[in-house]
Amino acid sequence: MSDKLTRFKLHRLPTPRPGQVLGLVGSNGIGKSTALKILSGKLKPNLGRYDNPPDWQDVIKYFRGSELQNRIPKAIRGPDKTVRTLIEGQATMENMEEVLDVLELNHIMDRDVNLLSGGELQRFAIGTVCVQQADVNSYMFDEPSSYLDVKQRLSAAKIIRSLLRPDDYVICVEHDLSVLDYLSDFICVLYGKPAVYGVVTLPASVREGINIFLDGNIPTENLRFREESLTFRIAESADEFMADRSRAFEYPTMEKTLGNFHLKIETGDFTDSEIIVMMGENGTGKTTFCKLLAGASPPDNGQKVPGMKVSMKPQKITPKFEGTVRQLFFKKIKTAFLLPQFQTDVVKPLKLEEFIDQEVKTLSGGELQRVAIVLALGVPADIYLIDEPSAYLDSEQRIIAARVIKRFIMHSKKTAFIVEHDFIMATYLADRVIVFDGEPGINARANAPESLLTGCNKFLKNLDVTFRRDPSNYRPRINKLNSQLDQEQKLGGNYVS
Repeated sequence: MSDKLTRFKLHRLPTPRPGQVLGLVGSNGIGKSTALKILSGKLKPNLGRYDNPPDWQDVIKYFRGSELQNRIPKAIRGPDKTVRTLIEGQATMENMEEVLDVLELNHIMDRDVNLLSGGELQRFAIGTVCVQQADVNSYMFDEPSSYLDVKQRLSAAKIIRSLLRPDDYVICVEHDLSVLDYLSDFICVLYGKPAVYGVVTLPASVREGINIFLDGNIPTENLRFREESLTFRIAESADEFMADRSRAFEYPTMEKTLGNFHLKIETGDFTDSEIIVMMGENGTGKTTFCKLLAGASPPDNGQKVPGMKVSMKPQKITPKFEGTVRQLFFKKIKTAFLLPQFQTDVVKPLKLEEFIDQEVKTLSGGELQRVAIVLALGVPADIYLIDEPSAYLDSEQRIIAARVIKRFIMHSKKTAFIVEHDFIMATYLADRVIVFDGEPGINARANAPESLLTGCNKFLKNLDVTFRRDPSNYRPRINKLNSQLDQEQKLGGNYVS
């Protein structure tokens, strides 16, 4: 689609169906966003004619007779100054009150768009699309779950599905596989070589499509596009490593007040070779809890956390280092970086060799995230605090990152506290969970660590959502609201099975 030196080729286009949501899944750099731009009319396909690009009439003629013939809508107009003026200016449907309520936008209506946080900006962007009657009944969403917590992801999925009418087309690129599963009616998988070429598979059912992506194999074409399958079997590491309960550590009951926000932390314990995942809505104090454990912020009541070495991967990653990734590792974690075991367990699986000699400041969000994970794990510590490791990573990278973190913590016999909103990644990582509840941004509580089953049940009950596991690869799947299985699990109090 560009010059000959950096030419990227996309084979086939996703084919949406009226009245249904088409989900797109695949690695970064494989053509998902390119496909959306073509279908939205923002990028014209050249049909392989690099030296003599076709005009739009030739493109339409090329796709004549297929469902893609009418999928070239007009571009959406640019933003205005405040949330209210933009949303009300764009609203052409009668669902505005519902959209504002479900996406939690009412309290930011008079705020300047430039002052919104990442999560607020994402919900606002989804809202501006959902209140419009699209010119050709086509709605497209590129990674709508980014920056959102689990509750907000499900709310966004529900409001996107509410757009469906018999003649409407909805297309969604999503890396959170549980959200993609819940959101979609059918799936197209994209595979290939990042930045070189991408191939779009023929449409498949949701379960079949996601399982094809995870398995790395297309049975109908007898084609394998990834060497290994990706699975979510919880017992995968638990059988090999067990937490040493004889070496238990405790942190005390703590409280922290930040402006109008108050967090109460119930006393808890942790052991070697254990991962504790923190589950809760945005604004309930998970990052604050990490800072208290790290000693970066003192509790109100003067309590002391265990005097242990802490390594922390922050939520926000700001690249300030002048130099390459390799130079950064040699400066910050040289000893660990040169260890063959660390290379095998951490560096190589995260595929850092692809950009290790690039300048840090030129890296993409996903590349920076992988560098930050390596930096955090490379610091000798007793406790590793890892805030949102899945951010900016594609579906495949998330699973690999989760495996890397789990293997490292078990091999090194250390402890990790992890904040994670991708439910599949959270349940794969967790030995136990801390559920955060209360009123976001005002008054919240961190409960004591509990088992994965009881913690997930408590968390999902608050969200009124049930999960089941896929029998072939054990991935958690969200049950459709009020489906027979959803109702049966709720009656039995089993919000995750």
